[in-house]
Amino acid sequence: MPELPDLEVVREYLHDCLQGQRIEVVELLRPIVVRNLVAEDLVSSLVGREFSAVGRRGKFLLLHLEGGEKLAINPMLAGRLHYCQRNERRRTKTFLILHLSSGMDLRYVDDKAMGKIYLTRELGLVPGFARQGPEALDPQLGLEAFEERLRTRRGEIKGILTNQAFVAGIGNAYADEILFRARLYPFRKRPSLLAEEVERLYHAIPSVLSEAIATLRIRVGNEIHIEVRDFLQVHGKGGSPCPRCGTTICEIRARGRLTNFCRNCQPGRMIGG
Repeated sequence: MPELPDLEVVREYLHDCLQGQRIEVVELLRPIVVRNLVAEDLVSSLVGREFSAVGRRGKFLLLHLEGGEKLAINPMLAGRLHYCQRNERRRTKTFLILHLSSGMDLRYVDDKAMGKIYLTRELGLVPGFARQGPEALDPQLGLEAFEERLRTRRGEIKGILTNQAFVAGIGNAYADEILFRARLYPFRKRPSLLAEEVERLYHAIPSVLSEAIATLRIRVGNEIHIEVRDFLQVHGKGGSPCPRCGTTICEIRARGRLTNFCRNCQPGRMIGG
């Protein structure tokens, strides 16, 4: 699932590539992922329009068009954007193709068909968009404000981190990485956290996410459709030695998702937090 670091690198790349480019042809191959929130026909709304900017909010990628419309993309589990030559072979689960004035294509590919693309003038109409909390990398989110937001939550700390209404942009993989950095057991209940543990968590969020962005800028290049996760410390590394202490990294499927952590560095009990 693309998360804040993945999408920020995609945003940077596409902002440079798309700005000023015109959409010449639209191929809507599988309409199931597209939601048109404007009155006009989707294809006629897009053909001839230029991209003015590429933005991001949480786990949404925002393609701004001249005139004020936006393509708001929520990739969900497996959605990817593929910026490629027009003659490149199409992938099986290609849903939307925009032929651009440069001769390149921008394609939306989604192996799980779970993502959504919204054409809208008002982002508040996009499901889930308005309910997002502050950006996980928002420099205005100080420790005091973070503590205040956290104080209203009573669930498990990993579930809180991945709740987009708490902070926007963190998903399953980077929640594992942040909690490993903060030395916190993923299933700890929020009320059990001490003040110094909350502070460690607060500082772990920007350090993990910023380091990941720096790594991905180098590793991804122009292959923005490929997910790079092999550099992560614990997520996806179940059965491998902990990079900090050498203990075997645990892998647990709970709450409908995969969680990886080190029992030595992040001690705790599943039941009772």
